[in-house]
Amino acid sequence: MEAKVILEAKSLKKYYQRGSEMVRALDGVDFKIMEREIVSIVGPSGSGKTTLMNLIGCLDKASAGSLKIGDTEVTPLGENDLIKIRRENIGFVFQRFYLIPNLTVRENIELPLIFAKKSINEKKLSVLLKEVGLEGKERIQIKYLSGGDKQRTDIARALINDPKILIADEPTGKLETKVRGQILELFKSLSEKGLAICIATHDLELAQATQRIIHLQDGKIVPKEKSDLYY
Repeated sequence: MEAKVILEAKSLKKYYQRGSEMVRALDGVDFKIMEREIVSIVGPSGSGKTTLMNLIGCLDKASAGSLKIGDTEVTPLGENDLIKIRRENIGFVFQRFYLIPNLTVRENIELPLIFAKKSINEKKLSVLLKEVGLEGKERIQIKYLSGGDKQRTDIARALINDPKILIADEPTGKLETKVRGQILELFKSLSEKGLAICIATHDLELAQATQRIIHLQDGKIVPKEKSDLYY
């Protein structure tokens, strides 16, 4: 069965004014991300990584070009429609976790359901806890968890609404080497079930373990023949 295109960017641009200067944060990029694919986005500070991740996550709007998530063109949408797209299609994993320390693992995972006014499916939650390696830890408060288990909780929270794409910003940046490997294996397992995963990272070892690398420099994608990274 042919893989579906989950996300497609065409001539995607993001410009903003800084004093008298026009900053071309993203200057016309083209790429696709398929279901079951893990893609890393790499590049030095100021290359456009954060801008691109914000656009992919529907946290910001492009200045020009096209961005489709599934069959939906998102560039002309207003904030209310973008919120709906985020809730129904996108999960976010952050380097800093943004978990609530005094709540339990389960309570943190359930937060997106509460905000979306959705009921909690106990069977689904149980399967998810097992899948991310948190079975038996659901009643532990976040403040007592290791860094790896906090990241697993963050991933589970991102998955609770069944997104089509998972966006991970430096997901292994604060983790020990062994735990970094475990999180990558978890990502691989999730992708095999249909999830598309997009990882922004400075960790070239992590990037080269993904299926494809998008190398950004000065708001543009570096062509394969000019990059010393694997595509």
